[in-house]
Amino acid sequence: MSAATMTAPRAKPRADEGRIGLRANLRHIGALVRRNALQIKQDPESMFDALLMPVIFILLFVYVFGGAIAGKGNQQEYVQYLVPGMMAMMGMNIAMAVGSGVNEDFRKGVMDRFRTMPIARSSVLIAKIVVEVGRMLIATAILLGMGFLLGLEVKGGILPFLGAIALATAFGAALMWIFVLLGLALKTPQAVQGIAMLVLMPLQFGSSIFAPTQSMPGWLEGFTKVNPLSNLADAARALINGQGAVLHPTLITLGWAVAITAVTMPLAVAKFRKKT
Repeated sequence: MSAATMTAPRAKPRADEGRIGLRANLRHIGALVRRNALQIKQDPESMFDALLMPVIFILLFVYVFGGAIAGKGNQQEYVQYLVPGMMAMMGMNIAMAVGSGVNEDFRKGVMDRFRTMPIARSSVLIAKIVVEVGRMLIATAILLGMGFLLGLEVKGGILPFLGAIALATAFGAALMWIFVLLGLALKTPQAVQGIAMLVLMPLQFGSSIFAPTQSMPGWLEGFTKVNPLSNLADAARALINGQGAVLHPTLITLGWAVAITAVTMPLAVAKFRKKT
């Protein structure tokens, strides 16, 4: 071996061969968040579900079912019950769109281009979650705005009220990882939506979101007690109305959020790396 060969400097590793530092990762996430936000700006129709769904649902349930559930003329009482419960529903409905969007991006080849870049694979998915959390907060704000127009009162104070919003946001963000994983695992956006509806319907209607559970059959009432949406609805209701147990349903909800994220986020990132 020649001396020139022995003393030749080693080639520098490519940027994508080593681990990406936290600062660079945050910068990549920020750039991808801006990209996803610009996509929404160019396609404002994609916001229709976040903007219109809260209005339609609250009007439908208050004026169609409110009299039957709370008694004729007691819609005001039902608003106090329904609106905090519906905060639990916002995250699930927005989460369904996350899975469909990730699947569609793969079908269009957008994700393949991202995977050729020297960025952390997790940053692509985290940026998607950040933008969808923003959409969920907008939907929640519209829901609460409609609730105030219909007579909702914050009886528990401003800090518990903000706590209810934060709790619903944390749980909604955790749910999004489930649907990101579905979007990566299934072949078409239609399949994602179909599976999502099979999950959403029993969880939403088999809970305390829309009506008290005492009148339900024993087997269904037992299901509502372990349903995380019931715990979130009960916690938000107690925080906003200033009465009822708060600590137990809050801890159960946070436990579900942490467990769901801890399991599904690594699986989603691993699936994203391997998906073809």
